[in-house]
Amino acid sequence: MGWSQGLFRTLWRALSKEVKELVGTDQFGNKYYYIPAYKNWRGQTIREKRIVEVANKREVDYEVGNIPTEWEAWIRRTRKTPPTMEEILKNEKYREEIKIKSKDFYEKLPSKESTELLTPPVETQIKGHASAPYFGKDEPTVAPTSTGKTFQPGSWMPQDSKKHNE
Repeated sequence: MGWSQGLFRTLWRALSKEVKELVGTDQFGNKYYYIPAYKNWRGQTIREKRIVEVANKREVDYEVGNIPTEWEAWIRRTRKTPPTMEEILKNEKYREEIKIKSKDFYEKLPSKESTELLTPPVETQIKGHASAPYFGKDEPTVAPTSTGKTFQPGSWMPQDSKKHNE
C-alpha cells in the first residue's frame, strides 16, 4: 500500500468516526482489530467490522496457516469471542497429537504381504441393469425377433370416448 493510500485511510477513519480497538495478537505477529457499529456523517449505520493487519504486509508472501484457525473463525464471525493465546496453543498441541496418532495408525495397517489372511471378496454376477428391457430375463439373442408375420393392420381400434365416459 502506498503512502498516499495510508494517508487517505487515516483521514477517512478520522472523519467517519471509525475507531479501531486492538483485540489481540497471535504468535505470528498479526494484529486483530474490532470496529464497533457506528453512524457515519450521512446518518447511515455502518455495521461492525473485524479486521486483521498481517505482520508481513507483502501479499505475495501470504500462505495458508499464517492466520490461526481460531482467529480466522473470529474474523468470519463463526465465534463471538476472540481466542486466547492459551486456547490457540492448546489446539495446536491437540492437532500435533492427532497427526502423531494418525501416523501410528497408518504404520500399523496391514501390508500387502499380510492381505493373504483376509478373506477374498465375494464375487457377484451382474445380469444387466434394472433399467434394461431384459432385466431378470435371459440375455437378448443375436437373432432378430419381430411381430411382422403376425401383425394385422387395423386390427386394433381405440375405444369410443362416448362409451368410455358413460
